Amino acid sequence: MPSLKDLKNRIESVKSTRKITKAMQMVAAAKLRRAQEAALSGRSYSDRFEVVMSGLASSVGSNAGPRLLSGTGSNQNHLLIVMTAERGLCGGFNSSILKRAELFLKENADRFESIEVATLGRRGADHFRKRDVTLHDNPGIFDGMNFRSASDLADEFSRKFLSGDYDHVYLLYNHFKSAINQVVTLDELLPVAPETSGDTADYIYEPGAVEVLESLVPRYVAILVWRAMLESQASEHGARMSAMDSATKNAVEICDKLTLEYNRARQAAITQELMEIVSGAEALK
Repeated sequence: MPSLKDLKNRIESVKSTRKITKAMQMVAAAKLRRAQEAALSGRSYSDRFEVVMSGLASSVGSNAGPRLLSGTGSNQNHLLIVMTAERGLCGGFNSSILKRAELFLKENADRFESIEVATLGRRGADHFRKRDVTLHDNPGIFDGMNFRSASDLADEFSRKFLSGDYDHVYLLYNHFKSAINQVVTLDELLPVAPETSGDTADYIYEPGAVEVLESLVPRYVAILVWRAMLESQASEHGARMSAMDSATKNAVEICDKLTLEYNRARQAAITQELMEIVSGAEALK
């Protein structure tokens, strides 16, 4: 049985941990509000952009469109972009993404000639360094995140796609639903395949639909990467806030149990001392 001093030290340790987890929860909650607003704003823009792209692609046709839209015509070399967090302590945020990435690699290992992995986030890079895969790390991409960094990444992926290094490029990230619900999402980034919309209006494009489409496709790819980064960041903060909330509640429960155990041990010690005093007094009579 632990001594009173050991129990008291454990109680103080748990209380210190509780203060830390509570502070991390509050910080994550503050960051989540901003990240959630950014993610929701990005959705509105990208959804409308997709409607425009869908109309353009339908009017031009896949064969007449740019190669980012029509594809390379091959299906051998693939790139998987995995978005994780830079840090841990965010529940199952990182593990769920990494499990899905491992499943993708396992399912397609024999189907394609090669599958390379590009990581956004240190946790993903640390994981795949231990695996037998070709890894392209992008460190610090979420530090001071902005649209320019997403656009630069999109340009790099598009350039390698056009040069024939990759036939397909996939995005794997957490789609933000709520602070306690993030959905692991796998989207095909390249070749671009905007979903067919119900917008059937016949627009007149100047100088022409093909020229407008060629101008918009690179920006659309950048928008898709940017939106995934916003969703991933909001999901990370939501997962961390939820995890730290659970950790704080667990710390409170542990502290209560240890306090009860401490009081019982202290009462037992006092009772033992009283019995010894009474026994000594009876022996002197």
